[in-house]
Amino acid sequence: MKFQENKDVISGIKIGIHEGEIAPNFKLSSLDNEEMSLTELKGKRVLLNFWATWCPPCRAEMPHIEKFHEEYKDQNVVVIGINLSYTEDLIEDVSNFLRKYNVTFPILKDEKARVADLFAIRSYPTTYMTDTGGVIRQKFQGAITYDTMKTAVNSMY
Repeated sequence: MKFQENKDVISGIKIGIHEGEIAPNFKLSSLDNEEMSLTELKGKRVLLNFWATWCPPCRAEMPHIEKFHEEYKDQNVVVIGINLSYTEDLIEDVSNFLRKYNVTFPILKDEKARVADLFAIRSYPTTYMTDTGGVIRQKFQGAITYDTMKTAVNSMY
């Protein structure tokens, strides 16, 4: 799945992976094999986090992301974790990790690096924040804190 530069027909905003562009759509399956696409979330603010179980900064930020999810899930904010499954030894490691960290937000599997390639993910974790129109408002490389997430989402009103 290669990134294609084009514009959203309705808004006229470029589709891309940089701030001010509409995040490219993708469809992935959850650990329960339920499919989800990014366009399904239009109308909501989205925190999209690319992570792996073996990544120390990913482990460090996971409790912050869970806290953020719990606080904002009823405020038109959706947290989606994209596990870089192609880097994992076993998919069971992901389930064990989620239990250990009491993660309750949706986790999608990127088993063939298609979405990681689409978003040009080069370091872990990487987090995107999109507004209700799917426009990327902020991108963070490396672990972020609850306060950083809170500030980012509150700046999108």
